[in-house]
Amino acid sequence: MTTYRDPGAGPPDEYVEAEIHRLLAEDPAVAEQGITVVRTERGLVLRGEVESAHRREEILRRVAERFPEEPVTSDIGVIRAQAPTEIEQLP
Repeated sequence: MTTYRDPGAGPPDEYVEAEIHRLLAEDPAVAEQGITVVRTERGLVLRGEVESAHRREEILRRVAERFPEEPVTSDIGVIRAQAPTEIEQLP
């Protein structure tokens, strides 16, 4: 089966995903490799976990700058990057 794309539709999904991965991994200010990209009918969804809300916002800003025509949704969680401040009590 042959799939035809509209020439004005932009690059194929796998190229967009690879370009976002490269953008996030090679940018020294971000250097993030744990983000996945999924295309939905509403645009791009970025998924993964980062160490701060600032880092998440920077990732979203850079992707939105590179792909201004694509709606970008975040499913990026923030994980604790510091050591725990209290002792965990096990039963």
